[in-house]
Amino acid sequence: MTRKWNMRRRRRRGMVRAKSSSSEKGWEPGSWRARPASRQIPEYPDAAALGEAERALASFPPLVFAGEARKLEERLGDAAMGRTFLLQGGDCAESFREFGADNIRDTFRLMLQMAVVLTFGGQMPTIKVGRMAGQFAKPRSNPTETIDGVTLPSYRGDIINSDAFDEKSRTPDPERLIRAYSQSASTLNLLRGFAHGGYADLQRVTQWNLDFLRDSTQGDRYVELSQRVHDAIGFMVAAGLTPQHPIMTTAEFWTSHECLHLPYEQALTRVDSISGLYYDCSAHMLWVGERTRQLDGAHVEFLRGISNPLGVKVSDKLEPSELVKLCEILNPHNKPGRLTIITRMGAENMRVKLPHMIRAVRQAGLIVTWVSDPMHGNTISAPCGLKTRSFDAIRCELRAFFDVHEQEGSHPGGIHLEMTGQNVTECIGGSKTVTLDDLSSRYRTHCDPRLNASQSLELAFAIAERLRKKRDRAWNRLVYRAVA
Repeated sequence: MTRKWNMRRRRRRGMVRAKSSSSEKGWEPGSWRARPASRQIPEYPDAAALGEAERALASFPPLVFAGEARKLEERLGDAAMGRTFLLQGGDCAESFREFGADNIRDTFRLMLQMAVVLTFGGQMPTIKVGRMAGQFAKPRSNPTETIDGVTLPSYRGDIINSDAFDEKSRTPDPERLIRAYSQSASTLNLLRGFAHGGYADLQRVTQWNLDFLRDSTQGDRYVELSQRVHDAIGFMVAAGLTPQHPIMTTAEFWTSHECLHLPYEQALTRVDSISGLYYDCSAHMLWVGERTRQLDGAHVEFLRGISNPLGVKVSDKLEPSELVKLCEILNPHNKPGRLTIITRMGAENMRVKLPHMIRAVRQAGLIVTWVSDPMHGNTISAPCGLKTRSFDAIRCELRAFFDVHEQEGSHPGGIHLEMTGQNVTECIGGSKTVTLDDLSSRYRTHCDPRLNASQSLELAFAIAERLRKKRDRAWNRLVYRAVA
């Protein structure tokens, strides 16, 4: 009993020494192939061509580096302790057709804006992670789709097939894996240029505003806040912080995507020459989805052996005891920052289910970063037949997320959004109101609806206010204890 209690105490403090993930029992990069994949990996009619594509990918340079992933893990460990806040966002699914520098720039710029709002308003560092440079595959509940009596394979994302409804387009094509790699490499090259080439300079904060947000409610709020940031920068420079300091001129930016197409992920898995650990070099962070988080499934098997920081999407359908088992499989050494729990369950279910999950994880002595995905539990069909999401429902789920963590004394560690810097009309509501009648005017997603820039900024201001109130309460408690 004493040994078990000591282990739990060490877990809570993050003191259990991390061991090589590659030494986990029975694991190797291809061990997932002996496990069920929940029908999320398609059958390719030309297996030889798929094998050739995998071998080509395995010979290509890594897209990201192990040291970058380790630094992100450190940052996420701080978020688990309430010292930083994760902003994770981007497209529902990247496409080959819409690939372009302007789209990448606009989403990156929007994330910089949101990070300024969160950091300045919440007085807390913001971790910026894009759903970019690899978010090409989409899970599907059914392997086939029927339209007007014609049945074809479901669209599974551009890395596998095309959304056009004809037999050739819907046939899984291994060449698309190579194209996805190429587009990811180009995206990462541009992101690194933006983050370190002067674009992210804090002194350009007012220039980050998107043109179509000017003279809008959120645009005006952002301009006002950016002026306050400028004043703060002036003070810091006067106090001795040089304008050329890296904290002023660069931005840390990481990439992430759902770990779904395992042949692609295995082909990009490498042994780090410094640590000797395996890393999936397709992204800094990967997550397992609601449809693929089975304890004995192929996706969990693959993820347990790589050393990247991991996410797990969980809904109200997951029992707290199963969540604990999942955490123990994916993070057996209880390393802070290794595991992020991304909740997606709607506001009402959040208030009922999340407290039990938090308590079960805490009782097991596990360290996780709690994050809210308020998008997926709030998808509805509009009368016109388009999928949409209500901004009010999204805000309600976020409010419930913060309320539950305040009630439980735990840390709300971040937000996970499907969003874009483009001026789209896909989610209804917000201060710059998008109505049901507006949906078809600029509905550009070929998968799930995304928040536009105005709606995303509005959420950032609301979150910053909650973080500020949380900080003020903690400060007041500290002062009270000091006085008492």
